Formats: sequence, structure tokens, C-alpha cells
Amino acid sequence: MDETLRFFRTYEMWMYVILALAGLVYIRKFILAWEELRAAAFGLERESAQSHLNQAAGMLILLFLMAVGIFLLVSFVAPAFPTSNPLSTPTMDILASPTSTLPTEDGTASPTEEGDLATATVPVVGEGCIPDQIMITDPVDGSDINDVIVVRGTANIPNFGFYKYETARPGETIWLTIQAGREIKQDSELGQWDTRTLASGDYMLRLIVTDNQGESLEPCIIRVRVNNPSEP
Repeated sequence: MDETLRFFRTYEMWMYVILALAGLVYIRKFILAWEELRAAAFGLERESAQSHLNQAAGMLILLFLMAVGIFLLVSFVAPAFPTSNPLSTPTMDILASPTSTLPTEDGTASPTEEGDLATATVPVVGEGCIPDQIMITDPVDGSDINDVIVVRGTANIPNFGFYKYETARPGETIWLTIQAGREIKQDSELGQWDTRTLASGDYMLRLIVTDNQGESLEPCIIRVRVNNPSEP
């Protein structure tokens, strides 16, 4: 399913072009069949012309339905399957990573050497957030949340394609997609997040915005703490 949706999304415009060209061909056939029907004087001629007219009309209707189907798949079905969209995953530049420090026996901090296992790999909170383009404004970084919350923010980049927001526990590499959308957002509701099924603790929430060519910006990441009531 994901591969099929990715194919339609990648070649959407070419499909419209092909359908439009085919539509022009059958519009011409429809006009010729119509003129043939008007000029027909005998029964057999009229039947033949009517058959040609019906075939051309049927193909035009089929081409229109195919165009509508492609539009619905790309605009409404594909966002529900975020993995069907070709996303580029940001990678960490090891050489550009800041040098972490470790406390020594006398309590002072000393820099770790290159390749030290103590180097932090958890992304910095707030990394990738760009005002007026990609931001999470609610919940705010470091806040406590529970129940069903409304996620607000901004997803507005040049050549906007779609956005999605995901969650993971600190240190995890697998992110769970919560919701996605294809509308530009400017400090407004992105969607909801039901935290009632989550265990209490710290979570990362990130927003990824992708353009219409399948290229995504660096995600905006914040940290929140889920505080769900304990079951009796």
C-alpha cells in the first residue's frame, strides 16, 4: 500500500498530463462522432455514429474519474500513511557535534576524546525549530501533559507538501507517528495527541514539515512529561 501511494504521489503531475492529453484525443473523437451523427441519413450510419459517440463519451467520463481518484489518493489517503511519502531523515554530523564534558575525580570537567562512548547522541531539545516556518507552540518545551491534548504550531515552508508530528522516549530511535496533515498551519491547531495510553514519563515530540518534492526540513523537537493518573 505504501509503495503504491508513494508511486502516485511521485508521478501525480505526469499522470494528470497523460490524462489531459488522452482527454483531448477523446474530445476530438466525441466532436467528430457528433458531427457524423448529425450528418447521418440512414439507420446503419446513425447507429455507427451513435456507437462512436457513446465510446468517446464513456472514455471521457473514465478519464475524469481517474483524475478524481488520483487527486483523492494523493490529497486525502496518502497523509494517513506518512511512510508512503519519501522523507529524508536528518543525520547527525559527528565532526560538527559539540564536545561533551565528563566530571573528573576532583570534580572538574574535562572534555571527552573523539569516539568516546560518553558523547551524547540525544538531539538537543528545540533543535530545528524555525520561527514562522516549523514550530511547536503548544505544548511548550518542558511542560507536563496528560489526557487528550491539542498540539499547536506552525508548518509553513516554501513549496509546502505536508507535515506530521511524532513521539518517542528519550534515547529511542524509532518514532511513532501521531498525526499528519496537508494544510499549511500558522500558529494554529496541528491536531490532537491522546496520551492516555502512554506510561508516565519523559517524551520527545517532534514536528516534521516536508515540501512538495518530498524533501523535509530538520525536525523541530521539544521535550514534555506525561503525567497520567495511576490506576487504582
